[in-house]
Amino acid sequence: MNVSGYNFIAGQRSGQGDALVFSIDARTGERLPNGFRQATLDEVNAAVAGAESAFATYRNLAASRRAEFLDAIADELDALGDDFISLVSQETALPAARIQGERGRTSGQMRLFAQVLRRGDFYGARIDQALPGRTPLPRPDLRQYRIGVGPVAVFGASNFPLAFSTAGGDTAAALAAGCPVVFKAHSGHMGTAERVAQALVRAAERTGMPAGVFSMIFGSGVGEALVMHPGIQAVGFTGSLKGGRALCDMAAARPQPIPVFAEMSSINPVLVLPQALANRGSSIAKELTASVVQGCGQFCTNPGLVLGIRSPAFSAFINDLGGHMAEQVAQTMLNPGTLNSYGKGIQALLAHPGVSRLSGSAQQGNQAQPHLFEADVSMLLEHDELLQEEVFGPCTVVVQVADEQELLRAIDALQGQLTATLQADSEDLVAYGHLLSKLEVKAGRVLLNGYPTGVEVCDAMVHGGPYPATSDSRGTSVGSLAIDRFLRPVCYQNLPDALLPAALQNANPLGIQRLVDGKPSTAALS
Repeated sequence: MNVSGYNFIAGQRSGQGDALVFSIDARTGERLPNGFRQATLDEVNAAVAGAESAFATYRNLAASRRAEFLDAIADELDALGDDFISLVSQETALPAARIQGERGRTSGQMRLFAQVLRRGDFYGARIDQALPGRTPLPRPDLRQYRIGVGPVAVFGASNFPLAFSTAGGDTAAALAAGCPVVFKAHSGHMGTAERVAQALVRAAERTGMPAGVFSMIFGSGVGEALVMHPGIQAVGFTGSLKGGRALCDMAAARPQPIPVFAEMSSINPVLVLPQALANRGSSIAKELTASVVQGCGQFCTNPGLVLGIRSPAFSAFINDLGGHMAEQVAQTMLNPGTLNSYGKGIQALLAHPGVSRLSGSAQQGNQAQPHLFEADVSMLLEHDELLQEEVFGPCTVVVQVADEQELLRAIDALQGQLTATLQADSEDLVAYGHLLSKLEVKAGRVLLNGYPTGVEVCDAMVHGGPYPATSDSRGTSVGSLAIDRFLRPVCYQNLPDALLPAALQNANPLGIQRLVDGKPSTAALS
């Protein structure tokens, strides 16, 4: 199917503006031939107006109907063929196997949220029945459930052209919540975005969704107009700290402030404890290297900091890690902008007097060279911002601490993280188990004897964390809990049963579990 380069505006294709933007061949750096129409302000307004119009209908559809829509999107994504895989690879330099896996994850996310809609727990239904005889005051009948917040603006991520992009987790969660989406395509893979948007629109048409349930706009400089539009009620974003903060500041400055759920920056510390080091230090060094360079380090969960207590064993571990890193080949990054940012991060580390390079060579050509650095622990303890900044690419930094007390101080100095990992054996867990209480206040996900790259899409997953990992640590951008970001509670007092939403009616026609007078129940009420 051809790529037209036109914006998707409430069920129609639109190209009002004359300005064109272009994708880049990630391997050659050359501009690809198809141009994409920069959205005009009128087109942004039309997309939001379409979403507002669709919201009234879409949010009131039965959850089972929205589930059919999400399943249809998943089917359309799975049907995208080899030409689509080739296009994604051209725009991102990602190998076919990675793209196919990511496509499966993307369709799987849609199906997961379809399951959430069918089981009904997202409603959060609570009922406190009237107590007319209570003294000194009677209690009214109170019933609560959750509804979608309204149209959501979603910004595509560079590093996951499918799973965090057009039909990615933010879009899936918003659509599941009953919120139409206006999507801002990432400039790095606009052809990919268009093909996925076509699939999404086909699914909407097949299942009879309102036209404005999904729109997508291209271009630079349109994000501000989208976020500032009074019709937008929430924002989903995955990207840099600078970009996320800019969106947060915009949203807070609106006459009606709105929440921004931004995933932004994390160095994902890995703590290697003494007994694990003694028992399997060599294998940890090898496995950690594989995690650092996987996908050219272009994961938000890339392990960017390694902490350990100074000892001969830890010195040997660092030597092993440096040797493995030296064996790694350079890789092509997603786009020239990502490569340029990685180069700046490497140069900043090289220029700091407290940092020494243990492995890695000077950047040459358009591929990213892997790097291993060692930094003085004083940089953490004195809150040097450089060591807390994410270097997005195949790079990690080792820090040695003098003893357990200094390790505790180093953990306390860490900013918020998506993940924190303990490499620990049974003896370590006895001696250092108290570290878990330190790490759980720093990270959204705490791992034992694993590596943070690789995020399972399931009910229990948390892909979030305290600032600056995300702008709101109460949510997640992966897993079924992600729907919570785009829902709000509504309470009904003394309404007749016939006027209540189905989730709160006495007969419980949806058959869902509800909290009734403080007790979980699926029973009908008399």
